[in-house]
Amino acid sequence: MKKHRFHISREIRQHMDTFDLFSEPEAGTADAVEDTQQGLQEERCMEAATGNRTQGAGMEAISRTHIGCIRKTNQDAILEAPPLWGVADGMGGHRGGETASAMCRDGLIRLLRDRDTDIESLINAVRIVNRRIHVESEDNKELAGMGTTLTCVWVGEDTINIAHVGDSRLYLLREGVLRQVTDDHSMVMEMVRAGILTREQANNHPMRNVITRAVGTEREVEVDGLCEARKPGDVWLLCSDGLYGQVSEDRIREQMMQDSLEEASDTLIRLALEAGGPDNISLVLLRDVEGLA
Repeated sequence: MKKHRFHISREIRQHMDTFDLFSEPEAGTADAVEDTQQGLQEERCMEAATGNRTQGAGMEAISRTHIGCIRKTNQDAILEAPPLWGVADGMGGHRGGETASAMCRDGLIRLLRDRDTDIESLINAVRIVNRRIHVESEDNKELAGMGTTLTCVWVGEDTINIAHVGDSRLYLLREGVLRQVTDDHSMVMEMVRAGILTREQANNHPMRNVITRAVGTEREVEVDGLCEARKPGDVWLLCSDGLYGQVSEDRIREQMMQDSLEEASDTLIRLALEAGGPDNISLVLLRDVEGLA
């Protein structure tokens, strides 16, 4: 019988090494630790999401990010440099995830600022950023193995240019119909596409968070480049798995139908937190107000 192999990160190994697995805890210690952890989780869930309202390229945009209820840091980064928007979900333990997602965000903004939008330039910029993150991870032991997902849109006059690596997502709501535009680069979704798992089985699979592609983990990266025609009234959602992993697509669609993007984004964050908020939660909602008729 084949067995799944689980990867244990350096951060987790370091935490494991600090515990004496064979000693008995002192009386009351376990309860005190549990109470402290619960208190910290409640504090994090009570924190307000941060975000911005931006406009540009005929788009109304709202962003939100929240640390969630469990994580100690927020390793997500939001790209907001109209006509460029996106979400990067970092990984790498200690400060690697934060560094990778921030480098991805800042690098793309520098490379694409004041340039004409086209899909080839967008993909090339992601590849350049990938190499820079990878070199940094090799040169700095504290950042070894860091990487990040990336899902971003670069809005042109009549086209939405899309670059995608990893398991953050882009959704499109058009005339009431919600569609997932990007494909997850994850182990379980590879099995879904191969017919080995159903989507329902994938949602509860123990390896659902294992991704097969990321920015910065290898010297070269394969980037999914997509183009979608603009249409007035379209609503786009870029989000990390901290959102869609906790909130159903029916609930996501329900909120994207709202007139107020601000209320929709706040409600989506709240729903993810009410579901436990085990991961960082980030999103960008865009409404096309000038697309081609």
